[in-house]
Amino acid sequence: EFPRDVILNNFPSPENTNSSTAPAVSRLIDQFNKLPGIGPKTAQRIAYYLIRMPAQEALDLAEIIGSVKNRIVFCTTCQNIAESDPCSLCANPARDHSRICVVQEPLDVLSLNKIGIFNGLYHVLNGVIDPMSNIGPEDLKISELLERIHHNSPQEIIIATNTTVEGEATAMYLSKLIQPLGPRVTRLARGLPAGGDLEYADDLTLTRAFEGRQDF
Repeated sequence: EFPRDVILNNFPSPENTNSSTAPAVSRLIDQFNKLPGIGPKTAQRIAYYLIRMPAQEALDLAEIIGSVKNRIVFCTTCQNIAESDPCSLCANPARDHSRICVVQEPLDVLSLNKIGIFNGLYHVLNGVIDPMSNIGPEDLKISELLERIHHNSPQEIIIATNTTVEGEATAMYLSKLIQPLGPRVTRLARGLPAGGDLEYADDLTLTRAFEGRQDF
C-alpha cells in the first residue's frame, strides 16, 4: 500500500482545483455559478459546452443575451416582463378585463397562461412578503395593484401566490387590503401542493386549482 501522505500529495487540495483553469474560463464558470439553481459542477459543464460550440453560435447567444437586456421592459400596468408597454396581454381587448390574477413572478404568468383556462389579466408582485429576507409590502408591486383596482374596478381578484408560508402570508395581507375596495377576492384551491411553486406544477393540477378557487 502507498503511504497516506504520498496519496494526498498527488491530489490537488480543494482550493487549488481551478489553478490550471484559464482565467477567462474561470470567470465564465464563476458567472454561471451565480445563476439560481446552478452549482459549481453544472457551471463548469455549461462553460465547457459553450467553449466547444461553434464560434458563430456562441456569438449569436451573446448577442441574444445583450438584446434581451436592451429590449425588455416592465409593463407599467401588470408589472410583467414584456417588449412593449403595455404588454400584449394587457393591450388585448379580447381578454376579460374584469378579472385580475395576482402572481408572484413572471414565470407564473407563463405557467397559468399556457393552459388556456384563464382569459383575464395578470398582476405580477415580483416577490412575496418575507421578513427573514427583509422584504416588506413596500418592496412589492402592491400599490400598483391597488391603483389598478381603484381605476378599473375589476369584479374579481384571484390571488395565486405560491402555497408557501410567505405566499400564504402575502395572500392574507392582500385580501385584507382588497376586500374593502369591492371586488370579489378568491384564492386558488388546494390542488397545488403545499410548498410548491406554480412554474413546476403540471397542467392538470393548475387547471383543478384554478377551477376550484374559493372566496377568502
